[in-house]
Amino acid sequence: MKGSKNNQTWELSILVYPGLFLIARLILFLSLPQETIRSYGDYWNFYNQAQLGIPFLHFWTEFPPVFPFISRMIFLLVNGRETAYDYVLALVISLFQAGTIAIFFHLVEKLHLNKRGISRIWVYFALVVGLFYSWSYFDPIAVFFLLLSLSFLLDRKDGPAALAIAAGVLTKWFPILILPAIWKIRSTKKAFKLTILVIGIVISAWGMLYMVNPDMTGASLMSQVNKGSWETIWALMDKNLGTGNFGEEINRQIPDSAKISTGNPALIPSWLTLLIFGGLGLGLLVKSKNHTDKWMFSFVGLSIVIFFLWSPGYSPQWILYLLPFILLCLPANEAYLMGASVVLISLLEWPVLLSRGLFWSLYLLIPFRTLLLALLGVRLYQRSIGYFEKKEG
Repeated sequence: MKGSKNNQTWELSILVYPGLFLIARLILFLSLPQETIRSYGDYWNFYNQAQLGIPFLHFWTEFPPVFPFISRMIFLLVNGRETAYDYVLALVISLFQAGTIAIFFHLVEKLHLNKRGISRIWVYFALVVGLFYSWSYFDPIAVFFLLLSLSFLLDRKDGPAALAIAAGVLTKWFPILILPAIWKIRSTKKAFKLTILVIGIVISAWGMLYMVNPDMTGASLMSQVNKGSWETIWALMDKNLGTGNFGEEINRQIPDSAKISTGNPALIPSWLTLLIFGGLGLGLLVKSKNHTDKWMFSFVGLSIVIFFLWSPGYSPQWILYLLPFILLCLPANEAYLMGASVVLISLLEWPVLLSRGLFWSLYLLIPFRTLLLALLGVRLYQRSIGYFEKKEG
């Protein structure tokens, strides 16, 4: 009876936390003027693109398809009123994040973190509820699909997991990093089917867009490649002291404008560093032997860290992808310290310093953040091989 009551309490709590999150967000949004809700985010960019018409048909965009179509639908729903657009978009993104809170709660249970799980949930809640990254950009939508994919995999629901991964990849490319780990936790036949399903959905979606307008779709796919480096060690080497936004010379209704580089060319080609970092990730994957649920979760987190270390560009809001892995994979106290550290360094980068034109600060912030990511990668690797369980045992 006692165990049954505990289960009922746990199941009730999985609804309470997202509800509290939405109430907190609603109070926050009702208390703030529109300018503050927009804060230092990209709503101006999202709104300007939504005005241009149907994405991939009337204009090219640097984003995968899911969000541009959501943005366009919101624009049409509010009849183009910018204030209403901002509030509805903030609400939609908050709904996805409330779903992420519920999934986070489920993952705490699946990873058997119940003993310290409630405190981890509260810390995650506290870090994201007022953090402007978590509504001023659309990354929370991709984070939702990322964690939903992992939740389905832990529940042995491969079909829904494939759909969730594909939806995540069509929102932001990062969720594709789940696929390598699948080949270790599933039989070759099941991993092949799941991978083919994900790739098939993604290629089909892009293929349909390409058939409708090959010029705009092709420009969309190539826009990030041509953009150059920003806010990384590689950007410092290339002497690109800027953010990831495109310049004023970009015209999204002209496909050729996607070819305009917004920075200096790479000193070290990205394909060369990809060989190094990709080889590192592949080596760790092949070497791994302990293929438990915790291994999968830790290794996906490690894959994201390796990708961020390799990537020519980095945006501060990408910490939203790291926080769940930090709080669910590391020992509790270390997780709280690491989580607070990555949030602090990100806020210092944007908006505290860069919004004030202090781009020289990147020479201090980027090396520190890179070291922090490298440390996180080491700790996630140790977690994946059961290092913490051995130490704690």
